Amino acid sequence: MLKHFYPKQYVESVYEIPFEKLAKKGVKGVLFDIDNTLVPHGAPADEKAVELFARLRAIGLKTCLISNNKEPRVKSFAQAVGSLYIYKGGKPGRKGYIKAMELAKTDQSSTIFVGDQLFTDIWGANRTGIKSILVKPINPKEEIQIVLKRIPEKAVLWFYGRQQKKTRKKTYDD
Repeated sequence: MLKHFYPKQYVESVYEIPFEKLAKKGVKGVLFDIDNTLVPHGAPADEKAVELFARLRAIGLKTCLISNNKEPRVKSFAQAVGSLYIYKGGKPGRKGYIKAMELAKTDQSSTIFVGDQLFTDIWGANRTGIKSILVKPINPKEEIQIVLKRIPEKAVLWFYGRQQKKTRKKTYDD
């Protein structure tokens, strides 16, 4: 049952993902959460995020932000980094992920999702059939509803870690 929440890969930061390797392996689109994935919660796009999206465009990857936030937050961030976006994405529902792939003109086999929360970001991507990458949250300061979700996330991640050690499961770096 917990496997529904397991990411394909778990990394320290979005900024260490080998996007060039992924593109060579057939990835054409990358979907992202914003808050605590790309920047601290509520922060505007910073120079690192702008540079990352420029790099992704340079290697030919389409991008789309999927956020459960309202349009003003998501639109301003998307404009700053030059990305497509979905606001009020309804994660972990499948609808936002499907719409994002339609906008990016990608499909399940050529798309990955990057986010910091298991029970919204990763579960939604997995439910949609998209490979998922979990990143550690950038900032521990979060809204109370997210703080409360982090408690059961720790348990799931403990089991995920055990499963990874047992199977030595391949990651995107392999």
